[in-house]
Amino acid sequence: MESNQIIKIVVIGPESTGKSTLSEQLADHYHTSWCPEYAREYLLKHGTSYSYDDLLTIAQGQIKLEEKHEGEVRKSESPKDGKILPGATDFRTSGLPEFQSSGLRDFRTSRLLFIDTDMYVMKVWCDFVYGKCHQYILDEIKNRKYDLYLLCNVDLPWVKDELREYPDLETREKLYRIYKDLMTHQSVPWVDISGNYEERLQKAIAAVDALVK
Repeated sequence: MESNQIIKIVVIGPESTGKSTLSEQLADHYHTSWCPEYAREYLLKHGTSYSYDDLLTIAQGQIKLEEKHEGEVRKSESPKDGKILPGATDFRTSGLPEFQSSGLRDFRTSRLLFIDTDMYVMKVWCDFVYGKCHQYILDEIKNRKYDLYLLCNVDLPWVKDELREYPDLETREKLYRIYKDLMTHQSVPWVDISGNYEERLQKAIAAVDALVK
């Protein structure tokens, strides 16, 4: 990887599989940023009776939000001045064992961005509800580059909120199989994330550590 490259890790999967929680936990663990799901903000503002065209608007909003967070991570640290991300521990001078034992690059040369939702999620949403997908979403799947996918399994209990649509396990398992099939047929490394919240976090950390060594 280039020294100034942002490493982008996407957390995906069906609804109520802990994607946002895991994204935030990982950002906290690595002292970096995460990009939330734009759809939640959009639907809370405009209501849950969405249309096919709304999904295009949501996809475009997700891309803009991701690019905003990527820009913020890029600006937050410059290899030239040796600054680290706000709130990050400077392992260069701390003497803590994490820098020696974890295999992680220091944040002068490797910057992580965790992303809750990408265009694969939008494709599944479009296909599952409407049986078709906007060309914009398909084009962005081809054009955008990521470094790792964390696919959240459906073994967490479903948690009801005003935006979730599929409480039955059969539908959740069907959606998970769709995501797994997508992961299997693309080239970016991916890891299945299952178990309770702590087990999921540890599996995700292990995958990220392996990526950035």
